[in-house]
Amino acid sequence: MNIPSSVATFWGAFCAEVGEDCSARFFEAFHFDDNETDANALADLVLAGVKRATASLVWSFENAGGSPPKPGALSVVTYWDGKPACVIETLEVQVVPFQQVSIEFAAIEGEGDRSLEYWRRVHWAYFGRECARVGREPSQVMPVACERFSVIYRART
Repeated sequence: MNIPSSVATFWGAFCAEVGEDCSARFFEAFHFDDNETDANALADLVLAGVKRATASLVWSFENAGGSPPKPGALSVVTYWDGKPACVIETLEVQVVPFQQVSIEFAAIEGEGDRSLEYWRRVHWAYFGRECARVGREPSQVMPVACERFSVIYRART
């Protein structure tokens, strides 16, 4: 996959630090959520070590002609404005129906009070907006990619 020009310098610094060209493992550059306030807050939670997982609607990947990341994939997390925050490595991805996302996963996703109730409420709203964008109807069995990750490189401040 091609490295977007918006993160190319950051990606180059990362590859130089690890001593190899990791471009074959590049998955995507992205920001969390669909609004600036939450996108920036979630990037900060990743940098603080609180957010160690993310959930994505599988239908969104399919709509874009792809699939969820695989273990070993590398992604650049950005702020809303595109400024790189860090590189994450995908450790594990499990696709489960929305209603089967676990208490443990909600806790390591690190959002809100880290409860499953909070997770379901905010993700139902977000996935509802995603479903509308990709022409699907939200349901309790919609496929959710539950990704665990590790921060392996941080932006230099």
